[in-house]
Amino acid sequence: MAARAPRGFGQAGGVARTVERVGERWALLIVRDLLAGARRYSDLKAGLPRIPTNILSDRLKELQQAGIIRRVPTVRGGYELTPLGRQLEPVILALERWGWAAPGEPAEGEVLTADALAVTLRAAFRGEVAAGFPPTEYVIHTGETSVSAVVDAGTLDVMDVGPDALPQPQRRVAIPPPADVLEFRVERERLSELLSGDTPPLDVETGDRGLVDRFRRTFRFDAAPGEDVTADASVA
Repeated sequence: MAARAPRGFGQAGGVARTVERVGERWALLIVRDLLAGARRYSDLKAGLPRIPTNILSDRLKELQQAGIIRRVPTVRGGYELTPLGRQLEPVILALERWGWAAPGEPAEGEVLTADALAVTLRAAFRGEVAAGFPPTEYVIHTGETSVSAVVDAGTLDVMDVGPDALPQPQRRVAIPPPADVLEFRVERERLSELLSGDTPPLDVETGDRGLVDRFRRTFRFDAAPGEDVTADASVA
């Protein structure tokens, strides 16, 4: 059965056209996970445990019809982003930054997958700051998720290194193994503190603790701008 055509908003602008194609529930999260590379249907389902199977099938068909994803002949049941779909990457990263800046606490039962954490790190990455540091590998464990982030001359590459990591090329970019390695564990609930520039309790397993400051300066989200209540009070 063919997926239904996107419902139009009767608007000619680019925002309306974009939302018609990727604005349905779960669609952008599928795109987010495919930024890491080709994924099978079962991989996408495992990474989005609350999505009903029929909805996942519908979204995949809709994204295919929109030219955003395509089947991967070399991966049975696999999907990947098309060049058009990969152009959504800066949009996904901008939404990730906005989401971390927006007020809110983690809800009970939320999961953080390796693909989601990779997008978080890429959104928080400050390449201009990292360019001033020697090449460094950061191995982050949070909950059941583990990723390796290699930074070299302002370039970042993140890959899943957990026990259930999917088969994939070792690195998307050619980066030699760095001499500086920091491996640490942070509670998922404290990850937002770390990425906001604070230093929550970290269990450092490998590397000098001085590298923690390098991580904090390399990966950071800006705080959401607040209202200037002082100015209002002075007027009153």
